[in-house]
Amino acid sequence: MGVEVRTEGVTKSFGSQRIWQDVSLTLPSGEVSALLGPSGTGKSVFLKSLIGLLRPERGSIFIDGVDITTCSNKQLYEIRKLFGVLFQDGALFGSMNLFDNVAFPLREHTKKSESEIRQIVMEKLELTGLIGAEGKLPGEISGGMRKRAGLARALVLDPQIILVDEPDSGLDPVRTSYLSQLLIDINAQIDATILIVTHNINLARSVPDNIGMLFRRQLVMFGPREVLLTSEEPVVKQFLNGRMIGPIGMSEEKDETQMAREQALVDAGHHHGGAEEVEGIIPQMRATPGMPVRQGVLRRQERVREIMHTLPHAAQAAIRESLDQSDDTQVMAYSTADTEKFRAQSYDTTVHQSRTDG
Repeated sequence: MGVEVRTEGVTKSFGSQRIWQDVSLTLPSGEVSALLGPSGTGKSVFLKSLIGLLRPERGSIFIDGVDITTCSNKQLYEIRKLFGVLFQDGALFGSMNLFDNVAFPLREHTKKSESEIRQIVMEKLELTGLIGAEGKLPGEISGGMRKRAGLARALVLDPQIILVDEPDSGLDPVRTSYLSQLLIDINAQIDATILIVTHNINLARSVPDNIGMLFRRQLVMFGPREVLLTSEEPVVKQFLNGRMIGPIGMSEEKDETQMAREQALVDAGHHHGGAEEVEGIIPQMRATPGMPVRQGVLRRQERVREIMHTLPHAAQAAIRESLDQSDDTQVMAYSTADTEKFRAQSYDTTVHQSRTDG
């Protein structure tokens, strides 16, 4: 099972430029979470901080109970073995074929024989649909295949935490859907904790169990997907609908004068830029039939029941509807023994909301 990731009051700057401050959230073990936000809000910086590549000026980052901001280099090295990371561009070595790229972490961090390495690599290539392409160089394959190769490499050490940075970058909507399904299937198979950084609204609405959003150097909110998807926060509604009207501007944020000027143009008939009005909550993507059921589903159900009273009313209504549907569908996939086993466990998580809609 994946491990819990928790941040408490983390703040990161580069020189005099504050990237974000006082970010506190919990990624529940074995669940899929997504982090949204306009370009330049420090989402990738947050991922790099979670694996200790960047160190925040203040706050703590707990990985499986270990604070990586204060631990020794030796401890940090061991903690990093819990992670698998899919970078935006795949970050493959251009001079190595796909097999050697995927095998690299095994050769670097383990003492496995070449026969063992080959077995593991071929398993991961098969999982990501790359059997037959193992001898090709990154420059000889498509962007989507490079993404999948990067994901295969991220999986070879059987990580308990998977960080995914812009999985849709450079991909068309169809390939993004396939990659989204692959992430859900991987979560079902290995029960890893997954954090996806994305701008893709369809992915954000259909894949994660939990969603957060960064804006103006703050974590606007983080919690069950229903909280953000039913939010009336202007910045959330603007981002989900891709409109020009709202607090987000070309340079991240606007002043009141510019907002008033743009609203006047829209009132006069100028297009606001959005393609459609996003309302309601669409069904969450499920594991492909034949895959193991996602064990995080029941854990999440119990967790949201416990924190229901702390959430906005619209989110509560959406969660109740989701739970009713799950009782008729997903839960039936579990045996009675499995259900009682998971429901007997206690899952402690923190839902952070610096601003909510009530």
